[in-house]
Amino acid sequence: MIKATGVLALIMVALAFTRLPFDAHRWLGSAAGGCELPVDGIIVLGGSGMPSGPELLRLRHAAEVATSFPKAKVLVVHPGEETVVRQMVMELVLRGVGMERIEVLPAGENTREQALLSTAIWDGGGRATALVTAPENMYRSVLAFRKAGMANVCGEPAWDHASHHDFRYRHGAIGGKAYVPDVSSAPGIRYTFWNYLKLEVTCMREYVAIAYYRLNGWL
Repeated sequence: MIKATGVLALIMVALAFTRLPFDAHRWLGSAAGGCELPVDGIIVLGGSGMPSGPELLRLRHAAEVATSFPKAKVLVVHPGEETVVRQMVMELVLRGVGMERIEVLPAGENTREQALLSTAIWDGGGRATALVTAPENMYRSVLAFRKAGMANVCGEPAWDHASHHDFRYRHGAIGGKAYVPDVSSAPGIRYTFWNYLKLEVTCMREYVAIAYYRLNGWL
């Protein structure tokens, strides 16, 4: 077991020096297909605290989609406290979405349950619907909603946007020690490597979840 864990760790470290984690994450966000036709419904899947980075990203993108389709209703789905749901609604309102367009579903402990409840609320899911969630959850979410009966659902992943700043600095000029490795001109080692390592964990968790959903017949 210890040897297997060590081998897995070495593989993950090696992969973090490649773009494979980025491509795997990109696939999860886009493989189910995006929204190309007008939609008359938008579903925002929550699950994080409020405010938090993931939740605010989803709400920001949902507001952008709602602006593009001004007649579309917006369903906010979040299991948990009503205060969190209210904060999500107010964030959408602050971003220009009219209160009269927003419905809430404060239930659904996983994506499968959220899909079943959302489909029931929206009359069997017959309307064309844009699903907004984190990119890593998009493939599983779209397929789960289709399986639950919402045939006309498409994905609108809430991508984050990396900074294009170079982040190089002068090691010696700011007091860097001569005996400490100088990584001032290697932002890939300082940032990209660690970001990709985190993406690997995110993607591994999601691929396991996809396998679990397939075994249950939820996709």
